[in-house]
Amino acid sequence: MVPVADLRSALRASLEQDPAPTPAPGDRLAAVLAPFVETPEPSLVFTVRAGDLSRHAGEISFPGGLQDPGETLRQTAAREAFEEIGLDPETTELVGALPSVHTTVSGILVVPFVGMLEAPPAFVVSDAEIDEVLTFGVIRLAEVERMVEIARDGRRFWRGYAYELDGYTIWGATGWMLHALLEIVRKEAAWLIPA
Repeated sequence: MVPVADLRSALRASLEQDPAPTPAPGDRLAAVLAPFVETPEPSLVFTVRAGDLSRHAGEISFPGGLQDPGETLRQTAAREAFEEIGLDPETTELVGALPSVHTTVSGILVVPFVGMLEAPPAFVVSDAEIDEVLTFGVIRLAEVERMVEIARDGRRFWRGYAYELDGYTIWGATGWMLHALLEIVRKEAAWLIPA
């Protein structure tokens, strides 16, 4: 097993430390946290959004939400992860941010942060926002990654990365974020994903 410090250093070296995205006119800023659990096996934590939410209901995402006035995007990611699944900011080390992703449908520019956790936490789930918490191993995610196109009314609606595991499908903005993180892991921490 690779020492935790090596993994954190490898990811930190490739992630943006002080993201300063510029939203387009009319867009809003948001931040999510990709919780990366290091032991017993490297895994990522996702949420299934509540089915009655006004935006992206029932979709799989990383915990996160809109930036509040006066807070940094790092603070937004940490606050939302605490509110949605009870992640303690004191035990979650934010090692940097992935490239921002724009959600066309909702007009939100999302900054995804990666948060390192030594072991699986005890989740405290907000029933108003989250239906379920999912944890998938990094190796399994890399194995099922594929590029897909989704068509609606005979036209391409969306093209990007999708991950089908245990009856769940990760796609959309989260699929792009996950792909970006896996690419960094393949390059900087190749020992985690066999060639």
